Amino acid sequence: MKRLYLQIYLTVLAVLVLFAGAWSLLWMVAMGPHEERMFAGIARVAARALPPADAPREELGAALADIANGLLSDLAVYDPGGRLAAHVGEPLALDPERGPLEKDRHSYLFQIRLADGRWLVARHRYEHGLLEELALMLALLAGAVALGAWPLVRRLTGRLERLRSRIDALGEGDLSARVEVEGRDEVAELAARFNRAAERIEQLVEAQRMMLAGASHELRTPLARIRMAAELLAGDARPDLRARIERDVAELDEAIEELLLGSRLASAPGLERREPVDLLALLAEEGAGTAVEVGGAPLRVPGDPRLLRRLVRNLLQNALRHGGGAPVEARVDAGEGGRVRLRVDDAGPGVPESERERIFAPFYRPPGSRESGSGYGLGLALVRRIARLHGGEARCLARPGGGTRLEVELPGMA
Repeated sequence: MKRLYLQIYLTVLAVLVLFAGAWSLLWMVAMGPHEERMFAGIARVAARALPPADAPREELGAALADIANGLLSDLAVYDPGGRLAAHVGEPLALDPERGPLEKDRHSYLFQIRLADGRWLVARHRYEHGLLEELALMLALLAGAVALGAWPLVRRLTGRLERLRSRIDALGEGDLSARVEVEGRDEVAELAARFNRAAERIEQLVEAQRMMLAGASHELRTPLARIRMAAELLAGDARPDLRARIERDVAELDEAIEELLLGSRLASAPGLERREPVDLLALLAEEGAGTAVEVGGAPLRVPGDPRLLRRLVRNLLQNALRHGGGAPVEARVDAGEGGRVRLRVDDAGPGVPESERERIFAPFYRPPGSRESGSGYGLGLALVRRIARLHGGEARCLARPGGGTRLEVELPGMA
């Protein structure tokens, strides 16, 4: 796509060149009668400078040479009978049927009958030719306009480009993005409105983050009391109740932790730390002691080890939760373009194609999962956020042979 400043700049040039061309054509059409009168006047002046018809040929030739030198033209004089009396420069033919003025690409050809019956024929040549002179004029005009319009157009569109870059930064999560207000025109008003909108968005997001953090903190206090009460349950009178309470507390505590992490990642403009991480080693550590078969190549990716560990853990927990008790397969392989691909396969019922994108939305759970108590719909949303924060992507695919394949691609080490 062409840049905006190039579109405006080329449009200005095209309009001015078209205007100059139309004006030149109009000038050529309108100047025809004026040129005829001009050459008729020149002929009358030249006739007065010529000696009479009975003057010696040498005197006629000398006078004709003096006139030709002044007019920068070829000249010829014919007697009333149409015979050439004298000429200077290229001999010019007399054609009584021809009009008084003709012009071609390179010259004007003029002929007029003098009062004494003689004919004066003149040819004035252009230095470059009519079309060449017109093209030169248009080129000079275009060059002048180009030099004059460039700073103006570039200044206007430069402000728009700076505004666009700050909008992109805001869209990528930099809530502090603002643009300098330059001038007092419509672009400046647009920049001011963007700053007000960005400030309001930052205030709303910060208020939401503070509310979420406060609510999460307040929830952890009763959770701690519930956990302590479960531990203090006397004896083993209700071991099933105690186990259920402990499981629910642990699950709720994990949900609060993921809520806080998701809130922090949503407003993070980039990674706080980046270092080489062996993805296969991380996968083996998280899969140890579970029904996960780990394989692949020891490939490293640049990123935050803590966030990547959370990504791997959520992928494995999701596969173990929905795999129907069958072993989960996880692999790390090299992808295209120097990227690293992490695949986690389960042999569960699979995800319908219409649901494969929706499962990455926060708090979304497939039909039937609420009744089974399988999570809160935050794990895969965090997986995608972490992957994108590292410059990668997360996808849900069909596993060959049935089941679900969750695939994450991340940039590899350069």
